[in-house]
Amino acid sequence: MIQTSSPSSVWPVSEVFLLGCPENRVKIPAQRQFRRETGQGGELIGVSTVTAETKTLSTYIQDRIDEFSRSQKDVARYIVDHLDEAAFLTAEELARRAGTSSSTVVRFSQALGFEGYPELQASAIEEYRATVGGEDSGGRMLFSFDHSEFEASLGTDHANLEETARKLDQAQIDEAVSALSKASQVVVVGTDQMAFFASYLRHTLSLLDIRAEIVTSTAGPSLQRLGRVDEETLLITLSSGRSHALLARAMKLAGHRGAKTLAIADATLSDAVKKADMSLYYSSNSPSFLRSNTALMALVHALAYGVYSQSEEEHSERIRAYKLK
Repeated sequence: MIQTSSPSSVWPVSEVFLLGCPENRVKIPAQRQFRRETGQGGELIGVSTVTAETKTLSTYIQDRIDEFSRSQKDVARYIVDHLDEAAFLTAEELARRAGTSSSTVVRFSQALGFEGYPELQASAIEEYRATVGGEDSGGRMLFSFDHSEFEASLGTDHANLEETARKLDQAQIDEAVSALSKASQVVVVGTDQMAFFASYLRHTLSLLDIRAEIVTSTAGPSLQRLGRVDEETLLITLSSGRSHALLARAMKLAGHRGAKTLAIADATLSDAVKKADMSLYYSSNSPSFLRSNTALMALVHALAYGVYSQSEEEHSERIRAYKLK
């Protein structure tokens, strides 16, 4: 239960929602419950006491911002600025993005008057649902927020796309597209799961008549392709998490030979990014056991489309022939 500045007063709330079961709605006083439908009639996943009848969670946080510690303010600002993401994040994920600890997230929730983080998250869900489910959207929600594993994964991918777009600026994109368009050859370096995206990037560039090769391991053929890097080459590295040693080796070679370099990574402080002439960031957060590469795929598509749009007439006939195959 969340309290105002007067400990004896609470905000009035109106309804119980059984998520995934819209017909099951019951009026109750003083709190709103969020349940996941199960065979036993519903599992409680959070209780919210913030509604449009009083104040939104964001407004309440902003009103009390001066009361929090410095680390709690970091959490507060992140929730207010990224409410669409906060609805999907675990306490650990929110802490990582806010640059603090999960215990700070829990203490922040309690400082607001919630029993814990699940109740705060329920209020974030409610505010986001009211925002995107208004008149402009026809009352339809992108996600029902029942927090199934399937929906959590889709929701996080949606947030990854938004964060990626938010952190890229037009100057970065224009520089990367220009470098791709002008390069006499492109060498894409990516190991493990990044090898797939290196291959896919090569495929999209080949449709635009751009000569591209991939380096996916330290085996002989791959290193031979890397050895053909020269001053007219654009070297692109793809990384997820900690950069493979091969990427550092490729960057060093490109530097010696005067080649331009572009690092595409999910870590802004990765070794590859530090050594590259250009860099593009993508978000790979995931509730699953694997990092999400949805934003990376979108970024590859966007780069290829950027190159295509620079000389659309030149590329259109080639693309048309490919589509007819």
